[in-house]
This record gives sequence, C-alpha cells and structure tokens, in this order.
Amino acid sequence: MSASPEQSGTTLQVVLAADLHARPAGQVAQLAATCAGAVSLTADGRSVDARSVLAVMGLGARAGETVTVWAAGPHAAADAAAIAQVLTAAAVSH
Repeated sequence: MSASPEQSGTTLQVVLAADLHARPAGQVAQLAATCAGAVSLTADGRSVDARSVLAVMGLGARAGETVTVWAAGPHAAADAAAIAQVLTAAAVSH
C-alpha cells in the first residue's frame, strides 16, 4: 500500500549519492517493518511501500535522483528520519 501526498505525516527528501541497490533497499525494508505506521518511498512519480524490499528495489532510483520518504503514525518524524539516514548512509557504505 502506498501513501498519497494528501495524507498527513512526515515527508523528507533525500538526494541519492549512489544507486538504490539491494543492500540499502533491504536495510530500508527491515527498518520500515519496525515502524508503527505506514512508510513509503517515492521516486520519479512512483510510490511504493517501504516495507517491501522488492518494491524499494523496483523504484530503480539512481544516484542524483531525489527520493521522498513519507511516514505516518505515532513516531512519523523519527521513522522518516531513520529511513532517510539509511538512504544517505548507502552512499558511504557503497
């Protein structure tokens, strides 16, 4: 299930320094699975549930692209920030 921009929550944007490949996609999905509310990623007009590693990889987000992280729920701001951190750190560990 993907989130629509009209739904309330926390939104952060991350410019990828590296392609969103399997390792960071897996890290995002694992972290998103621990979130109490919904978490989605949007890139190039497509939005996916961040809990699905295949969906996250399917975004095909490349270095230099902006990925929007959206989270809702009781800890939306912290959840969005944690996911954004994983996406940012992916460039360092790549």
